[in-house]
Amino acid sequence: MSELTDRELAVLALESRTWRTTGAKERAVREELDLSATRYYQILNRLLDRQEALAHAPVLVNRLRRVRDAKRAER
Repeated sequence: MSELTDRELAVLALESRTWRTTGAKERAVREELDLSATRYYQILNRLLDRQEALAHAPVLVNRLRRVRDAKRAER
């Protein structure tokens, strides 16, 4: 297993925050991580499948996996 990169850790940290206004998260993604929203979600979705991410933030990763699975089931 490889360790999580600084960028991956930053993605998990940003995802764990709460957002008060619409668009605040997308602004933070651009300003803090210098990523487009599309690239951010690509990285996040790959992280959800990694054991290292689960070990680092189990509650967050499990919650996001459930949300992702529910959205997939709706399709």
